[in-house]
Amino acid sequence: MAAAAGGAGTAAALWSEVNRSGQNGDFGRALKSVNKLLQINKDDVTALHCKVVCLIQNGSFKEALGVIHTHTKVLTSDSITFEKAYCEYRLNRIENALKTIQSASQQTDKLKELHGQVLYRLERYDDCLAVYRDLIRNSQDDYEEERKTNLSAVVAAQSTWEKVEPEDLGLQEATYELCYNAACALIGQGRLNEAMENLQKAEDLCRQSLSEDSDVTEEDIEAELAIIHGQMAYIMQLQGRTEDALQLYNQIIKLKPTDVGLIAVIANNIITINKDQNVFDSKKKVKLTNAEGVEHKLSKKQLQAIEFNKALLAMYTNQADQCRKLSASLQSQNPEHLLPVLIQAAQLCREKQHAKAIELLQDFAEQSPADSAQIKLTMAQLKIAQGSVTKACIILRSIEELKHKPGMVSALVTMYSHEEDIDSAIEVFTQAIQWYQEYQPKSPVHLSLIREAANFKLKYGRKKEAISDLEELWKQNPKDIHTLAQLISAYSLVDPEKAKVLSKHLPSSDTMSLKVDVDALENSPGATYVRKKGGKLTGESQQKEQGQGDVKKKKRKKKGKLPKNYDPKVTPDPERWLPMRERSYYRGRKKGKKKDQIGKGTQGATTAGTSEL
Repeated sequence: MAAAAGGAGTAAALWSEVNRSGQNGDFGRALKSVNKLLQINKDDVTALHCKVVCLIQNGSFKEALGVIHTHTKVLTSDSITFEKAYCEYRLNRIENALKTIQSASQQTDKLKELHGQVLYRLERYDDCLAVYRDLIRNSQDDYEEERKTNLSAVVAAQSTWEKVEPEDLGLQEATYELCYNAACALIGQGRLNEAMENLQKAEDLCRQSLSEDSDVTEEDIEAELAIIHGQMAYIMQLQGRTEDALQLYNQIIKLKPTDVGLIAVIANNIITINKDQNVFDSKKKVKLTNAEGVEHKLSKKQLQAIEFNKALLAMYTNQADQCRKLSASLQSQNPEHLLPVLIQAAQLCREKQHAKAIELLQDFAEQSPADSAQIKLTMAQLKIAQGSVTKACIILRSIEELKHKPGMVSALVTMYSHEEDIDSAIEVFTQAIQWYQEYQPKSPVHLSLIREAANFKLKYGRKKEAISDLEELWKQNPKDIHTLAQLISAYSLVDPEKAKVLSKHLPSSDTMSLKVDVDALENSPGATYVRKKGGKLTGESQQKEQGQGDVKKKKRKKKGKLPKNYDPKVTPDPERWLPMRERSYYRGRKKGKKKDQIGKGTQGATTAGTSEL
């Protein structure tokens, strides 16, 4: 009995030590006390639970999970669900964490918080949004601001990655985190100027909140601002201000931020600015995208973009095998994505294998009808590069969803005109006009195409074919005098009688306000002498005219040849026609000592003794 009482006293002292260490945040010391307690009773549920918590607080997630799995009989799933799910989440076993949370019999607030984080990492944004809304609605504690920040982050992710129009949740942008997330949502919508304003506001709020803490240095503030500056640089890049963006990106990298995700994104964006230039810098930046843990910090689309850029960089650095290997791997991982196929086709073109590139694109177009339009546009570009313009036109005309678009019509007509195939160009106009006649009659695009078709036909002398287009235009706008004049001009060569009838619709000269000042016209210096062509000149006048003709007749000068090293940007030397000795900058020949000595005096004589003699 005495021994038992002593053991109870030791346990009580140990528990007091555990409690005191926990309150002080000294979890290492608390863990030692818990281990002593477990030596007394290895199946003590409370002690085991405390051990798991201490290990989590010390960052030993794998060891904590090991304790949970070892004592499954003692630690029931309901009592330890949160700790188990949290360890799995921190070890990046996200799917396992979700299953653990879903297996809980009761969803506590802290489990819901973790559930939201897990759903966000799995990029299930709709479900995540519902979880945070429920938490904000039903929770009243000191963490409301953090929940609102997380909610705004979900909205920003939806806008950026899923291109969803974010709803207004009524979140007041009182903190720099909320301002930053709002800016990200605006970037997803393409509202770049508004996003930049929000980021500047976020920067001001961040500086203000951190400067209140006396322990925070300027370097700490810059490190905290790095992610805001990175997003500012991204907006500059999207706006085409690449020099400003590059400067800001490099400033952030010099700070050496601890966030590997931020560094990877910035390095990737610098590579996209460099493109096929400054390849050595791009090779260095690629290493930053391979840092440990990057895959857990970025979204799937961000990681995908980085991998695509690695393949493109391999192509630009003439690493053909590496490029093929990376693009083939990307295609197997993303079979529905077009970019890996385009990279492979581009690599084949760099190797002058255009036929293989077109074959590759053709095969993919058959497998993926959704991307057929973009693939066919690429194939047409390759055909044009080979000089096969007519074949390119055939490919473009096979794109059903684009062939009636004004841009496509313009491109095809230009290409057919270049090939002098006027009939095919007119056929393109006709098909496009018929489509708009059926689906969008009398729309501005429809009437514009009719006008362009009429002008094109008139330009190439197809007046008979232009008549129907001009009549349609005139019918739509009977007050259009320009169209009526064109129509009369076209009919004058085909049906003069019809032209006379139509000319009656032209306004009379009295009704037309020409606004001509007759007096000013008469007083203006115009052509006062017109030489008469009729009648022959005789006698002295004829001789005089012939004499004038002899004087005026001059020999035609030949165009002089320019020198080979002629540079039109450089002003010619005004003294170039003078001999070299007469030019102002001539200083004479330099006479060297050695040159003077050669061939002077008798054989064996030295110039040193000449002065003495």
